[in-house]
Amino acid sequence: MFSRLFGRKTPEAPPSTGGRLVYAVGDIHGRLDAFDPLLHAIAQDVLDSAPQERPMLVLLGDYVDRGPASAQVIDRILSLQAEPAFEVRALKGNHEEALLQFRDEPGFGQTWVEHGGSATLASYGVQPPATRTDPEAWETARLAFGKVLPPAHTHFYENLELMLTVGDYAFVHAGVRPGVPLERQVERDLLWIRAEFLQSTAKFEKIIVHGHTPMEEPQITGRRIGVDTGAYATGLLTAVRLDDSGHRILQGRAVRSAA
Repeated sequence: MFSRLFGRKTPEAPPSTGGRLVYAVGDIHGRLDAFDPLLHAIAQDVLDSAPQERPMLVLLGDYVDRGPASAQVIDRILSLQAEPAFEVRALKGNHEEALLQFRDEPGFGQTWVEHGGSATLASYGVQPPATRTDPEAWETARLAFGKVLPPAHTHFYENLELMLTVGDYAFVHAGVRPGVPLERQVERDLLWIRAEFLQSTAKFEKIIVHGHTPMEEPQITGRRIGVDTGAYATGLLTAVRLDDSGHRILQGRAVRSAA
């Protein structure tokens, strides 16, 4: 009543995770050598925090391509999902979409390798074609890839989530289309959007936690949290720790960056 009488605004409540301790990890891109140190930092933080409920580990997509250990990153994620320490939620990135497209369309390989797909093939023991414009060579590579892709990896790629909401936060790979309700967002925007989302001043329904667009430092505003710090090139992988008390950045760094 007094706030209305004297024109004072009631302070907004800080964003909440609904009591959960959540860690959201940015684009790994085959950098197991950065992912493992980050997992160690997160595990230590969980020990220090002693949460009452099992913490949640949200992976924001782009596990493959560019870095040298795409297949091994997926193995690590699958092992995390099999353990009770975390509730692991894995989102789909545009690079997982590209991998699945190549699996079904060999002609897409020419485009995929321009964005790091050859590193993924190599991590599975498949030699990329020497000539990018040879259709028969790409079909051979596609067939070889299909033969060596473990069933558990196929299931993983085919069942990635597009969006996850936890309390006042929404987790996606790339971002959301401004002005469109979260339940009406389309897959292409969730996986690919950049400028329209990053430059928007619109207020979203929830704080958007995302990767996709690499930055030198994590991007934290009142509307979004971006945690892609270009691990494939920098060897620095970033996560944001979220709970009802606020947010904090955790990072893992490879001893040496990939060439």
